Amino acid sequence: MKQYLLSVHMIEGDAAPPPEEMEKAYRDVNELNAEIQAAGAWVFAGGLHPANTATLVRVQDGELLTTDGPFAEGKEHIGGFWVIKADDLDAALAWAAKATRACRGPVEVRPFQDEPAD
Repeated sequence: MKQYLLSVHMIEGDAAPPPEEMEKAYRDVNELNAEIQAAGAWVFAGGLHPANTATLVRVQDGELLTTDGPFAEGKEHIGGFWVIKADDLDAALAWAAKATRACRGPVEVRPFQDEPAD
């Protein structure tokens, strides 16, 4: 089975949903998590704090540099993700369809690179 990253994108500046809608989304995501686990497709998942809490670490001119904020300057950032196992892209897309409904945000699907043979 191949592994896929299902990443949820949050759009900076969009108004937050009302609390009752957020509570419903959390319940829906928890139900989806249970469904993914029961199907044996679960690897890992998690939500992220906003992009403005990020710290970027890199080497520049041979020196280690840390800066506040996300790497990408933009309005869209990853807000959470699932790592799943699926037979193929179609199966991963089926999980993504459920994920976008549950979390009420766009979900990008990307396959992990194959592991090199030993």
